[in-house]
Amino acid sequence: MDIFEKIRKYENLHIVFWLMKDTCWMLELKWLGALMVVPTLALCVLIIYKTRALHEALINWAIFFWICANSFWMLMEFFGNPQYKYFAAIPFSLGFVFVILFYVKPLFKQDDQ
Repeated sequence: MDIFEKIRKYENLHIVFWLMKDTCWMLELKWLGALMVVPTLALCVLIIYKTRALHEALINWAIFFWICANSFWMLMEFFGNPQYKYFAAIPFSLGFVFVILFYVKPLFKQDDQ
């Protein structure tokens, strides 16, 4: 069994928590939405850890920063600080950096061969 098959169950569960968090945001279930940030990020960190030696870890880091940004934005809206939601641009930007690395890094490896 390869690593991708081993982490598939974590990825699928991660999506469930992520959807629950965003559904709570949409329904304005503040405390449940805030609580759902914890398992969503925890599973993301676990997936990063399990893929740390692989190229795919870069895209998992991008997902981590995306969820951080998304969660920060949600929490700012929920708890009366919507003017700060624009700081979510920082982790969103970091996510883009990891996506760029994910796609650019293989180009340099091909040049080395």
